[in-house]
Amino acid sequence: MTHIAATGSQDAGRVDNFRTTLGRWPTGVALVTAPASRPGASPPGMVVGSFTSVSLDPPLVGFLPARSSTTWPRIRAAGVFCVNVLSAGQRPVCEAFVARSPRRWDVPHHWSPSGCPVLSDALAWVDCALHAQTEAGDHWFVTGVVRSLGAGRQGHPLVFLGGRYGTYAPTPVPRGQTLDTVTA
Repeated sequence: MTHIAATGSQDAGRVDNFRTTLGRWPTGVALVTAPASRPGASPPGMVVGSFTSVSLDPPLVGFLPARSSTTWPRIRAAGVFCVNVLSAGQRPVCEAFVARSPRRWDVPHHWSPSGCPVLSDALAWVDCALHAQTEAGDHWFVTGVVRSLGAGRQGHPLVFLGGRYGTYAPTPVPRGQTLDTVTA
C-alpha cells in the first residue's frame, strides 16, 4: 500500500501514483457553458469530469475547474452557467471543446432560461446561478443554485476511466428479481 503525505507540493512519482490510483474511479463527462460576454462572441464552454449533485435543499450542484483555467473566469463573470451531461456519442463534441476547435459550436444547441447554450443531444442539462467558489488545492470548488433543468434524450453517458473515454451500460437485472432500494 502506498501512502501520500498531505503536503503542499508533490514530486512527480507521487503525482503519477495519485493519478493512476484515482484513475480507477470513473467520472462522467460534462460541458459547462455560459452566455457570450458580448454580441458576436463565442459562448465559453469547458469540459469537466467533476460534476456532482451537492444539496437538495437548496438545490445545489458543483464542479471543480482548475485554478489555471482561462475559461472559468469567463464563466464566473457571467454569474450563470449550464451543465450539459454528455452522452457516449458526444465524444467528438468533448474533444472539440478540449482542443478549443474553432468549429466547436457547430453542434446543435438551444438556449437555457439564463441564456446559456444547451446541447440538443445532451442527456441532461442543469441551468444554474453561481452560488460560491472555494479554493480546493489547484482547483476551485464551484457550486451553483439550480434554477432550471431537464432530461434530454435517453442513452448512455460518456465516462472517463483510466485515461480513456468509454461509456456505462447498466447490468441487466435477472428475470424475476428487483433492485433493492438503497437508503442512507
